[in-house]
This record gives sequence, structure tokens and C-alpha cells, in this order.
Amino acid sequence: MEYTDTIAAIATAMGNSGIGIVRISGENAVEVAEKVFREPGKKKLSEAESHTIHYGYVYDGDEAVDEVLLMLMRGPRSYTAEDTVEIDCHGGMLVTRRILETVLKAGARLAEPGEFTKRAFLNGRIDLSQAEAVIDVINAKNEYALQSSVSQLRGSVSKEIHEIREQIIYEIAFIESALDDPEHISLDGYGEKLLKVVLSVKKKLEKLIRSSSNGRVVSEGVKTVILGKPNAGKSSLMNVLVGEDRAIVTDVAGTTRDILEEHIYLQGISLNVVDTAGIRDTEDVVEKIGVSRAMEEAKKADLIIYVVDGSRELDENDYQIMDFIKERKSVVLLNKSDLEPVVSADEVEKRSGHKVIGISAKEETGIDLLEEEIKSLFYEGEIDFNDQVMITNVRHVKALKDAFESMSMVENSIENGMPEDFYSIDLMDAYEKLGLIVGESVEDDLVNEIFSKFCMGK
Repeated sequence: MEYTDTIAAIATAMGNSGIGIVRISGENAVEVAEKVFREPGKKKLSEAESHTIHYGYVYDGDEAVDEVLLMLMRGPRSYTAEDTVEIDCHGGMLVTRRILETVLKAGARLAEPGEFTKRAFLNGRIDLSQAEAVIDVINAKNEYALQSSVSQLRGSVSKEIHEIREQIIYEIAFIESALDDPEHISLDGYGEKLLKVVLSVKKKLEKLIRSSSNGRVVSEGVKTVILGKPNAGKSSLMNVLVGEDRAIVTDVAGTTRDILEEHIYLQGISLNVVDTAGIRDTEDVVEKIGVSRAMEEAKKADLIIYVVDGSRELDENDYQIMDFIKERKSVVLLNKSDLEPVVSADEVEKRSGHKVIGISAKEETGIDLLEEEIKSLFYEGEIDFNDQVMITNVRHVKALKDAFESMSMVENSIENGMPEDFYSIDLMDAYEKLGLIVGESVEDDLVNEIFSKFCMGK
């Protein structure tokens, strides 16, 4: 398919709104727009300067379709790096579709999903990691995810990858030059020098790979399971976190029998919270299934919130849960602080191995301490996305791990005294693996798959 033809699509969500936008891009974008747009004073759009706004009407033949504002941006200073026109119309579904149909009749082709961003990539305005960040910005579920995506869009990941690749390609070029011209370029003692570079690169790669743990939490959210014995206050806590009554709260033990999931945002973090059946021995078949599901969910969780009823003595159900969470990332809540306590926080802390926070789900006290504790478990200090790179993309993680493995092969070759051309092979492999992140030497099928996830008009 030619990527120089002129494309068009609706760039705003389908539905009634304040405005709708029809985007046109390509070598004939201005010519197509000029066929359908009429400006008072009969000025020619083709003679207008770049980055100007024009008031007028879109016409389908002799019929006025809508009153619009038209923005003209000539390439390469546009989103796609091509001539681009955006028509801002009234935001009704019918009028927006009519304008798009009129533009298509004037010579544009309907854009594929993500084709505008794909053209920005193919035209060199952004690399592949930045293109992927566009959809991450759109899909961001919390403040951290948005900041991380915008940072990547501005080139934070690209910059880091390019710097590492420059280190690697310098060494490849030196080795190849020395092998081609051994009389003038000596490789004596080079292995020791190269080893320092290899270890430096591996350290940088390892740091990026480690950041993907936080990156997954940022982009996907923290899978959180609330555990506790019946009537400990799990459902009450769930309702407080959600901000409305979603879970049934009664004095009857075993009320929650199935899994209840909610998405909650706190302190800039997304929690995918699962409220589970109370953990206890029971003969009730349905409740027993609920308890089994609760434990299965807990095994897969990133975080467990264990709710202890501070007004009732600890029993075997509590001890079972405390032993289960001891080696897992958990927050322990001593609930019902509004009642006379009969449970020792010190005992719970010692048995569970986790800090205990006193709360009252009924009075909604202590929730701020819970939020701070959750944040501290997943992030060290404040995250500054201006100077901190965080890997959130699974494809990037794989490429980084593959590059790290290749650099480890170079390290082994140096330590085993292998010939220098062995170094070059694995260095080039690492260089190419990192190139996949920014879109160099990437297969067309992968590029198409990435952009197929975008919406129309983007």
C-alpha cells in the first residue's frame, strides 16, 4: 500500500459532543480540502500559510453541510510530517459523518486504524517506541500511567536506547576496523577495555529491565486481593475504597460467596481489587467454593490486603491467613478500631511479618495510611518521569532481555579468550535487538500489528 496518498478519518469519538474533527493527511490533503471548503472572501486554501486557521463552510456540491473551522498544517511540521488539514465541525454524529463522506468523495481514502500515527513513524517524526506511547496515553488509567506514557512519547525510552546502541556500535566499528587494518590498529589488551564497556551496558540494561516491574504496575494496575475471615470488614473496606455500596455488608457470616472485582484509583495508582469470601472452614458447598476461589486469587495477586477483626479473638482462620501472606507483598489492617480492641497489633505483626495499620472501615478512618503504605510498597520515593525511564511495554522488555543475554555472551567470550570477531557477532546481535524497540530492522507484520490496535483517526 502507498503511504503517500491522501487519507481521512473522524478523529473524535463517535457520539454527540461540542465539536467533531475530521482529519486529512497526505500529499493532496490541501487540494482535497480546497474542493469542499469555502471561505468568505473566496481566498484560496492552497495559497494560505502553514499553521493557520480558517473560518467557513464545508460544501457537498452546492449544499452547505456545516459551518466549520479549518486548520492547515504543512509538512513536515505536522503530526504525520505530511500536509495535514483538520476540519472542526459541530459535534453531531450525522454532520461529522457527512463531512467525512464529502472529503472521501473529493479524493481522499478512508484511513486504516492508527494510520496517521503510522505515517508519523514511517516519515521519521517519531520512532516505534514513541508511536506505542501514543496508544498508552490514550489508554492511561491513572496519573502515573499518563505521566509515564507522555515521558515515553517525548522520547525518554528512545534516548536511553540510542545512547546504549551508540556505545555498542562504537565497539563494533573499532573491532571491524582493526580486523580490516591490523597493521595500523592494534587489538592488544582490547578485551580488558571492552569488558568495562560490556559491564557498563549490562548495568544499564538491567536497570531498565528492573523498571519493568514498576512499569507493569503503572500500566496495568496492581492486582489486589482482600482476605480475611467472615465479618472482618472486607466488604465494608471495599465499599469505602470504591466510594459506594457495591459489596453486601451484613452481620451474617459468609455473605460474600463469589468474587467481586472493582477498579480503584488512589495516590496515582490503579488497584484492580478483588473482594473474596471470608476464609473459614465451612460445610456449605457454595461458600466452600468461594473460599477456594479466594485462595486461588490470592496466589496470583500482586498485593494482599489482610483485614483482621480487632474486636474478636484471633483463631485458626487468622493464623492460616497470616502464615499464607508471610512471604507475599501484603498490607495488614486491624479493623474496627472504633470498638474495644481484643487483638494485639504486635502479635499480628510478629506472626504475619508485616506492618499493621489500624483502621475503621465503618468510620472511614486510617484509609489515608493504607493508601500511603500501598504506594510505598510499589514505589520508592517520588517518581519523576522527567528524568526516570520506566519500561511499560512487554515487547520492549523482551528485547532488553535478549540484548542483555547477547552482552553476557560477549562477556563470556572475553573471559574465555575467544577471538575478537566473536565479540563483534554478539555485540551486533545486542545492537539489533535494541533496534527493535525504536523500530529499526523491524518486520512489517509487527508494525502492522502494533498500529492495528489504534482507533480510527489516530
